[in-house]
Amino acid sequence: MKKYILIAALGLALTSCDEVLDRPQLNTPDDNAFWKTESDVRLYANGFYTEYFTGHNSGWSSAYTYRAMTFCDDYATTGQQSNFISQVPEDAGTTTSGYVGNTGGQTWCFSMVRKANIFLDRLEERMQGVLDEEQYAHWRAVAKFFKAFEYTRLVITYGDVPYYEHTVSSSDFDALYKERTPRNEVMGHVYDLCKDILRDMRLNDGANVLNRYVAAGFISRWMLFEGTWQRYNENNEELARKYLQLAVEAGDLVINSGKYSIATPMKELFGSFDLASNKECLLYRHYDYAIGVRHCVTSYCNGVENAPSAVNLAFLKSLICVDGKPYKTSTVENADLLSVPNIAKTRDPRFEAQFADAAHARSATRVYGNKYIDRYGFSLKAPGTTPEYGSATNTIDAPVMRYGEVLLNWIEAKAELGGVTQADINKSINQLRARPLDAVAQEKGLKNTAPMVLSEIDALFDPDRDSDVDPLVWEIRRERRLEMVFEFSRLVDIRRWHKLHYMDNRKYPDTMRGPWINFNEELTETLAEGKTAVFHADGTRVVYDGSNAAEMAGFYEPLNAQPRLNFSDRSYLYPIGTKVIEAYTDRNYTISQTKGW
Repeated sequence: MKKYILIAALGLALTSCDEVLDRPQLNTPDDNAFWKTESDVRLYANGFYTEYFTGHNSGWSSAYTYRAMTFCDDYATTGQQSNFISQVPEDAGTTTSGYVGNTGGQTWCFSMVRKANIFLDRLEERMQGVLDEEQYAHWRAVAKFFKAFEYTRLVITYGDVPYYEHTVSSSDFDALYKERTPRNEVMGHVYDLCKDILRDMRLNDGANVLNRYVAAGFISRWMLFEGTWQRYNENNEELARKYLQLAVEAGDLVINSGKYSIATPMKELFGSFDLASNKECLLYRHYDYAIGVRHCVTSYCNGVENAPSAVNLAFLKSLICVDGKPYKTSTVENADLLSVPNIAKTRDPRFEAQFADAAHARSATRVYGNKYIDRYGFSLKAPGTTPEYGSATNTIDAPVMRYGEVLLNWIEAKAELGGVTQADINKSINQLRARPLDAVAQEKGLKNTAPMVLSEIDALFDPDRDSDVDPLVWEIRRERRLEMVFEFSRLVDIRRWHKLHYMDNRKYPDTMRGPWINFNEELTETLAEGKTAVFHADGTRVVYDGSNAAEMAGFYEPLNAQPRLNFSDRSYLYPIGTKVIEAYTDRNYTISQTKGW
């Protein structure tokens, strides 16, 4: 299977969760007739792919894509900023783009846990005499991977969750209605699963399918999350180091393989119609117009469609300058001019590869993201008339796990453990900074950012650094923020660092503003009396009144922007819906609500 496109899910396991305790019958003819050959096992495994390796999703669905990842401190909108939930929901915990679903859209539903457990149980019960030792070990590792993936998603969303070792009978109410298992115990099981995966999964099982390197990429992500969560949210140093060490080990496996490299301009990574030969992709999702496998993500990067959520001034201020320094200490000329054209010239060229290099009227903040489109598509005056760039017929491929993320996971875990060397920086951060520039970027005169020099990263390197964050860790976080903008990462990151307060618009007003715009020189035609507003450098707010155009130079304010409602530390985890608690009560069982809710 050269490219994974669409995989049909089997009817052997539940794939939806209308009610918390819906369970399929196992003793069906299909189940009894299945599990005869390795091909059967592979087909069952393929049924997990579109659930976990979503890419750009398909059709009009935007779940799991960047369109559903804008609830964090990097984005601003018109009107009131999106809010955290303020009360326990009635349903079974369905997440939205406005919550921790940024990590994968998790709900309080264990159908995929059950599906993974069926996989493991059927392998043990029926396949030991069919598969040889190597085959059996590999497919057990594949099943464990998807179980670890699902439990990591559940724990990231809810904290404590019931842990199921094996498939549960639909009549075993004590198991079905069991109390939540403590987070540390669940993640202890996930850790053990990951160790097995890294030992037993095949290094190569064919082109663009799950293998040990792909698994290691995800494990570096999961273990970095749990390690930093334990450090910054639980104050458990022993567990923090345990998980961080495994994140490093997983990253080592990928890095030391020599199979992957940062050898492609960013526009060619995220704007490619075929990633088959891309050296950065551990796994990708391929789209094909001819067979109807298409998506809508590129349409929202084409320069014509509106961007109702767009990056804000806080994000822009975080960008590293081409001399490798924050803008307040940079020696680059005009580094402190925070207009879009100047940022594109003076910052790391990864900005220009992911954003239009001029203020853009179609964006809520006037900064237009175009990460998931190629340069040709963005240059079209009417991109919607071309199937690749309009409607829900886009066919640009989606990186699912890429080497750039593995490098960032690895170096952050190493920094958290201590003892980072310049050689480590050269293998990670400096590889990303040296990413090749395409011809257009070179024609614009852009240059790669200067390499990071470890000895220069001291307490004075960035005057805006949080005092409770190590200077090197701070700079690695900065690198991650730019490299992975529009990807799944940012809300997940600020939660694991215990920095959710960055989303407080009152405390951080730059999260609700856009770049510096001089409306006498750019976007003049968009000035609207009583609607266009800017903030001068001294914080004075000026609204266009039809006669004061000379004063309309400042940091842009999205139309009718208002801060989000207050929230508290309970927002780090999601509550269980009241229907779940009632279902337990109806069976004379109890389940604990998430702490703080």
